[in-house]
Amino acid sequence: MNFLRTFMAGRYGPDHLNTALIIIALLLSIISRIAILSLLVYLSYLLIILTVFRFLSRNIQKRRAENDKFLRLYWPVKQKLKAFFSRLKSSRTHKFFRCPSCSNLLRVPRGKGRLQITCPKCGERFVKKT
Repeated sequence: MNFLRTFMAGRYGPDHLNTALIIIALLLSIISRIAILSLLVYLSYLLIILTVFRFLSRNIQKRRAENDKFLRLYWPVKQKLKAFFSRLKSSRTHKFFRCPSCSNLLRVPRGKGRLQITCPKCGERFVKKT
């Protein structure tokens, strides 16, 4: 255990980009087995080699900058997917409406008939059937 600790001292280690590269490499490997495309196998090997290189790199500032760029691209996508699945999960019990004035997304319980909905952001009132 001490050998591993001394070997990894001063090296970058794992981050979000490495995790994403490994997942993409595994998916490419699985797809290549199904579709029998050797090019995808080589691409997955290349991604794994890149991941190991980043993991063992001593240039910490450069690896951190790469990870920050990745997170700036990945974070909005992750938030939109999270909101979509949350909305999908609660779609049985709630209905979603957009405010006609500010386009804010509002959640209203289903089965309550016609309701007067007040937007908490702009104060606009409108009537919708739930």
